[in-house]
Amino acid sequence: MKIDPAKHSWMTAPQTQAVMSALGEARFVGGAVRNALLGAEVSDIDIAVPMSPEESSVRLKSAGIKVVPTGIDHGTVTAIVGGSAFEVTSLRRDVETDGRHAVIAYTDDWAEDAARRDFTMNALYAAADGEIFDYASGVEDLIAGRVRFMGDAATRIAEDYLRVLRLFRFHAWYGKGEIDAEGLAAAAAAKAHLHKLSGERVAKELLRLLEAPAPGPVLRVMAATGILAELLPGALQVARLEKLAEIQRDNFFDAEPLLRLAALLPDGIATADAAADRLRLSNTDRARLAAVLGDANTGSEKIVSYLSVREVRKLLYRIGAPAFRDRVLLKWAASPRGAAAIQWRMLLAMAETWERPRFPLTGREVMLAGVPEGPEVGRVLGEVEDWWVDCDFAADEFAIAERLKAIVQAGM
Repeated sequence: MKIDPAKHSWMTAPQTQAVMSALGEARFVGGAVRNALLGAEVSDIDIAVPMSPEESSVRLKSAGIKVVPTGIDHGTVTAIVGGSAFEVTSLRRDVETDGRHAVIAYTDDWAEDAARRDFTMNALYAAADGEIFDYASGVEDLIAGRVRFMGDAATRIAEDYLRVLRLFRFHAWYGKGEIDAEGLAAAAAAKAHLHKLSGERVAKELLRLLEAPAPGPVLRVMAATGILAELLPGALQVARLEKLAEIQRDNFFDAEPLLRLAALLPDGIATADAAADRLRLSNTDRARLAAVLGDANTGSEKIVSYLSVREVRKLLYRIGAPAFRDRVLLKWAASPRGAAAIQWRMLLAMAETWERPRFPLTGREVMLAGVPEGPEVGRVLGEVEDWWVDCDFAADEFAIAERLKAIVQAGM
């Protein structure tokens, strides 16, 4: 079986050919081969070579190709040509594993390298001319939508417990029908080891899973086996997540995995913080999660489909368009199927076109009105701003000055 290079520009690109030519005996491996066989987009190009990383570096540099030792301890260097990056990894075999890290040794045996990979569909290699090398039943499993471990599933998982999550992530993207029974049983048996994984690694796999077109069925299996409870706090809302994914798909919105994570979690700032801690989220992602799930999403900031234009503008000013949009989507996902879809879309459209008005009053002007420097300036400024917002931002500078004067006089 072969991949036709003429149908895949990534294979015939001058940068790719330069790297393959410099390395000599080299093969494409993993995701690039898998996606090419499926006719899907190829973004990352990984290359395997039967030589040490030192030897591959020498060959690349001799051809005038820049080499960065990105993972040389694990046998990987990155070749950079014309702005394109190629990960070049030496064939390996595992000497020792502890469920998180592996001690490896280099080999020139392609079948030995294939045997240490996670799934059969990832143990596929292709030569520069497109010839496929399949050391298990990778092509057959890929076409059938079977995400199956290489060899014994429990053994593969014990080598790296992240493979529990990779099983579900790959099934969400490439699987058809039920999850492989052997793999599922081995994953469920290993769930108690998931706490050993770093939050960053868990987050990367979980967010990739959530980005799949329809992650709901896989998440339901993870919940039923108790695996999801090992990763995230609280009573998870899979139905809301499924509805959000449906809304995003039907309206051609981006998948936004972090927003899908918010939809999956219970509401509340405590839950948002706990999830952010477990997944070691960045400060930006933590803040977004808190903004959409936080306890402030009540009272005057509560979002419903029938908000007036004036109420929408007030909310947009108070919480900002990004947070408003996130909350609208989650409220839409929590509403009955098909209810008020037009109204929800209108709210999103208003957020997209909204421009934040500038409050024309400054602290200096408050002090010139007779308020002494200190905390009182901020209080008065905030009171005038609240009045201005309640007026739907329509009050001009004269009216604002009069309101400031009245507030200052009332406080004397």
